[in-house]
Amino acid sequence: MIPRTVRSWQPRTEGFRRGSTRVTAPTSSEPASSAPGDAARLSGGAIGTGDLVFFVVAAAAPLTVMAGVAPIAIGMAGEAAPLGYLLSGLLLAVFAAGFTAMSRFVRNAGAFYAYIGRGLGRPAGAGAAYVALVAYNAIEVGLLAAFGRFTESGFEDLTGVRVAWWIWATTGLLAIGVLGYLRVTLSARILGVALVLEVLVLFVFEAGVLAHGGGPQGLDFGTLSPTGLGEPGVGGMFVLAIGAFIGFEATAIYAEEARRPERTVPRATYVAVAFLALFYTFTVWMIINAYGSDRARAVASGDGGADMVFSATERFAGAWAADSMHVLIITSAFAATLAFHNGAARYFYALGREGLLPAGLGTVSPRTRAPAVAVLTQSA
Repeated sequence: MIPRTVRSWQPRTEGFRRGSTRVTAPTSSEPASSAPGDAARLSGGAIGTGDLVFFVVAAAAPLTVMAGVAPIAIGMAGEAAPLGYLLSGLLLAVFAAGFTAMSRFVRNAGAFYAYIGRGLGRPAGAGAAYVALVAYNAIEVGLLAAFGRFTESGFEDLTGVRVAWWIWATTGLLAIGVLGYLRVTLSARILGVALVLEVLVLFVFEAGVLAHGGGPQGLDFGTLSPTGLGEPGVGGMFVLAIGAFIGFEATAIYAEEARRPERTVPRATYVAVAFLALFYTFTVWMIINAYGSDRARAVASGDGGADMVFSATERFAGAWAADSMHVLIITSAFAATLAFHNGAARYFYALGREGLLPAGLGTVSPRTRAPAVAVLTQSA
């Protein structure tokens, strides 16, 4: 049964009414006339379930997480790490049930702030909006710095010429700004290609481990036992494991641009969470098997932890796979930065449209239907 407050919504997208605690984001059942005017309308119906999955999974940066963060998780929790990623995925799937239920009634590029505003009122919704905007920007800055460092190192290894990381980061930001201004479908395609490549190179590593029958101890299924969850360091491992799903809520940000969002958003959210949970669990299990369950934790905690995945890839799949991984970790960081840039720009757009930030942020390009002013602001 739809709550009375939902039935009483007016066909407007101004979201938070001035002087009121009500949120009036459109619902999936509202007619097309409920959309804003052309000057403020995003490209409705442009992206489908697959595009949303690409945005979410690319934001999580699976190669960067597995190569850079998973060894830390293994160093903390040892054999318990694979199960930690699986349980984190199950926990977020429970959260996603309520989250996606909200998406059927609230369709707004501001996502969380519209949901919170509907339930708790304008002040709480506005506060959530600003927190989300700061968080997205902080994440983007970190990813952009990582992209700069990865590119600096890779370019120097390839050419012997060192170009400062901040130059690469600035160049990447300019490219991301241009992509953000263009149609959202172009970003989805680029993220899709980058995501497929980074996942494939990890599959190559995993196939190599399987082809060799595992590492020194073969394929050890004992590492999937819950007995290790009581070990010291498991709490810290869960922090990293849950963080590996970062950005999965972005499906709701693109609800205004999705086809049939009442179905597309929930479907994409569940697919993304399920894929990441299973992929992370299997990959971390393969990393542990590559070194042996008795050595993996020591290697991850030692000096070789930073190169743990690259070294294992070279040993089991060949130098070409390890070299490819070094290149693709650059594109992984770029893709994640692009995903968060687009998400933050849409928060700026939604807040401008709702009157919580300057109204100019709530306009779109008449040619690409992208939130042009918000993209420029996010890039500045």
